[in-house]
Formats: sequence, structure tokens, C-alpha cells
Amino acid sequence: MLRIILLLALLVPSTLNALSFDGKFVQGHFIIGKTQPQTEIWIDKKKVKVTKDGYFAFGIGRDRKYDIIITTKKDGKKQKIVKKIKKREYKIQRIDGLPEKKVTPPKEVYERIKNENKIISDARSVNSNLTFFKNKFKPPLEKAIITGVYGSQRILNGKPKWPHYGIDFAAKEGTEIKAMLDGTATMVEDDLFYTGGTLIFDHGHGVSTLYMHMQKIYVKKGQKVKQGEVIGTVGSTGRSTGAHLDVRLNWFGTRLDPMTVLKIK
Repeated sequence: MLRIILLLALLVPSTLNALSFDGKFVQGHFIIGKTQPQTEIWIDKKKVKVTKDGYFAFGIGRDRKYDIIITTKKDGKKQKIVKKIKKREYKIQRIDGLPEKKVTPPKEVYERIKNENKIISDARSVNSNLTFFKNKFKPPLEKAIITGVYGSQRILNGKPKWPHYGIDFAAKEGTEIKAMLDGTATMVEDDLFYTGGTLIFDHGHGVSTLYMHMQKIYVKKGQKVKQGEVIGTVGSTGRSTGAHLDVRLNWFGTRLDPMTVLKIK
């Protein structure tokens, strides 16, 4: 009998710290984890929030090559899980016809770009207790053609530039844009140098979405929106060659592939 009790005691920690994941351990992917309530979670060395019912969120960067370490702690007992990250192949996208000042900005706008990047970074760093990230996302446009994909290496006017970190939907100017998920507007800007009319929504636990190149914005900073609510219209503002919507998904400063949550075929 004593031997059986000892054996059961040894098995308890693995049961207490049981984990499950919705998402793939692939570059650019968004993942929702599930653990038992009152469990502490670290992704690599970053401690993340866990909802009362045991959910947490994290993401894998575009170029991450090394393993990800997930640490759990419950009732003083720690457990580590190491996950291999699968690499992806990315496309090359060539865009010509852009104004030269948008490809290589003149020095006089460097300070403006720096300030705008700070505003965006601050909005993406919000770590609220909202739990909307657990819900299913819906596409922001009812009918649109995908013209740009996540991760593609961009060649602008023949010059290699940063990869594209979003999904581009081509649509007529003025087309209504709908919120992909419930959230709170943490940034509302109508004229950023690169992205023009831009919105950022917080969905909780460091998860945020961005809408770029908008013509009109119907939301104010701090406003709460419901999934499917019209938040603005498609435009061609900022660095753009035509009417389209660029949407992005972030986990704090990590840029993720929106298609991992939109699941558009």
C-alpha cells in the first residue's frame, strides 16, 4: 500500500502542471495555451498572465530558430517543457512605383518616424487583463483579395527592405472595415508616415491587432469595440500604391502571422 501511495505522489506534479496548446510551434504562429487555474507560466524568461480558467497567450517570431522553453509552477513545483520551432519558407514580393521619399525617407522626417514608432511600440506593449484573445477571430472585410502575405521579403523600387509583417487585402476605397475581435482601442492615428490611418486594439495579455492605410476611422482612443463592429473604411494612406487594408497581429513586440487566427482559405 505504501508503495502505491508513493507512486501516486510522484505522478501528481505532471498532472498538476498539465499543458495543452491551440496552435503550431512554427515561425510566425500565434498560440493559446491551457493549464490548470492558479498555475504560473513563463515563456522563455518572460512571465505571462494566466486567466482564472487557465488560458495564456504567446507567439513565435518570424525568424526564431531556437527552441522555446515553457516553464510552469504550481504549488511550489516547477516543470519545464522544450518545444522545437519549425522553420518556414517566405516569399519575395516586389513593389515598384512608390514615391522615392516613401522608400528611403528624407532625413527631415527621421524624427517624425522615430516618434511614431514609439507610439506604436507603447500601444503594443499593453499587458491588460482582457481575455478576448481566447475567442475566434473573424476577417475584417467581407470580400477582398489577398495581395500581400506575412513574412515576405519586400523589394521596394528594386531595393531590399524589411519583411512584410501583415496581410494585405485589396478592396475598393471606402469599403467598410470590421473589428476582427472584441477589444479596446489603444492607438488611433490618422496620418502616420508609413501606415497612414492606423488603429491598434488590445485584446488582453499582450495580444493586439493593427489596421493600416485606413481612409476613415470611426473609433476613438480608449473606446471598446465588439467583433464585427464597423471601425472605419479602406484607404490608400501612408506608404501605399493603391487602396488596401494591411492587418497585423502582435504578441507584445513579436509580430505574428494574422492568417494563423483568421484561417482564410
